[in-house]
Amino acid sequence: MNERIIEFEPLIEGFLIKRYKRFLADIQLDTGKIVTVHCANTGPMKGLLNDGSKVRISLSSSPKRKLPYTWEQVRVLDKDTQEVWVGINTLFANKLIKKVIENNFLREKIGDIEKIKSEVPYGKEKKSRIDFLLTPKSSNPDNRNIYVEVKNTTWIKENVALFPDTETKRGQKHLVELKELIPESKSVLIPCITRKDADFFSSGDEADPLYGELFRKSLSAGMIVIPCCFEFHIDHVSWNGIKSLKLD
Repeated sequence: MNERIIEFEPLIEGFLIKRYKRFLADIQLDTGKIVTVHCANTGPMKGLLNDGSKVRISLSSSPKRKLPYTWEQVRVLDKDTQEVWVGINTLFANKLIKKVIENNFLREKIGDIEKIKSEVPYGKEKKSRIDFLLTPKSSNPDNRNIYVEVKNTTWIKENVALFPDTETKRGQKHLVELKELIPESKSVLIPCITRKDADFFSSGDEADPLYGELFRKSLSAGMIVIPCCFEFHIDHVSWNGIKSLKLD
């Protein structure tokens, strides 16, 4: 637990001035300089957006980038008013989950894995792409292919992490498709909880009641849910374990 799984150059700290047009945010750096940064998270980021919040951003050296800075983390306070850094870059979630699978942290849930493929077409017309298709090792007692869908999860109420934080037609579609894969294959939903203050996970019924309904139907059909939790720091991310599922 709390093992470093990804390290990176120390992030740059500043304060949020405003977020706008979904993809953009103005940040005032600690030096006083104001920069416009790319925001990869297109959702409402419920509970995270407060003007003046402390944030962390990364700087890319790629000459092809229109905006060299990317918003990576935001600071919030937990229910005990303790500082918590939340990872808000949705493009980071799959990297984290791939590391967790490679490090065998999910072995008890899915067994030994031989091969990991990313972005594999699936579904009735092969129009969707699954985040990961896992091939079990021959030693794995269940030899079915494992389809893994990852959901970046930042919203929390009390100590329960919730997904989604807004209506998601795409997410609803993913649940239907995961359910249709059962029982020929194993369907796994992994909420990637990018903050350390969660003890449980549940579906965000308040934000999307239909998603909650489909979530429970898929669970009843045999979908496996593995809520994976992480702790974010200025220069690394640590593994914070698998959290329990909490349903009403």
